[in-house]
Amino acid sequence: MQITALLRSTLSIRTVLLAATQAVSGSQNSCSAKGFSSTSVACNPSTEMADSANKENWKQASSVYDFHANDIHGNDVSLEKYRGQILIIVNVACKCGFTNDHYKELVELHNKYRAQGLSILGFPCNQFAGQEPGSPDEILQFVKEKGVDFDMFDKVEVNGNNAHPLWKYLKMKQGGTLFDAIKWNFTKFVVDRNGQPIARYGGTTAAKELDKDIQKLL
Repeated sequence: MQITALLRSTLSIRTVLLAATQAVSGSQNSCSAKGFSSTSVACNPSTEMADSANKENWKQASSVYDFHANDIHGNDVSLEKYRGQILIIVNVACKCGFTNDHYKELVELHNKYRAQGLSILGFPCNQFAGQEPGSPDEILQFVKEKGVDFDMFDKVEVNGNNAHPLWKYLKMKQGGTLFDAIKWNFTKFVVDRNGQPIARYGGTTAAKELDKDIQKLL
């Protein structure tokens, strides 16, 4: 009888400890909010933080304005700053066969429509044949030589578990041909003035072809 009571007591203690551990873990994981980024942020369980990195929250986003990303200088940027604008969000690379033509045409589109509310967001990505290997400073120098003055962001992953939440959201809203994963550099998403992705084009589609989509959104 004493042995049985001892075992029950031990099991009870273990149950309490497990429940406490799960409660702490759940409290930490629930510290989430509307600004979804890929950078982990320490949080107080009693306070929701706008920069929480709960990796599943991107599924609950209502628009691209719910996301944060680091710019190429390492500064946190809320995409709320682009509210009401037409956006082209594109994964870029410096050593791709599409690089020269795409940068040229993206610059032309930006210059043509920026006064009417077009913003282009370039996200360097090194996931495709290692074609964006440079540091932020090296990337900045390269795009400067290409005449780029649209917004450049920190290097991200666009596929896999570590993909930036924004890119997970974009793929969910605008799936690809055969499968949703980004297939190569210079995949372009067109986002309307309400923050909704409305079109997706692969790297084989010239950037200038997006002119017709922009015209419809002006």
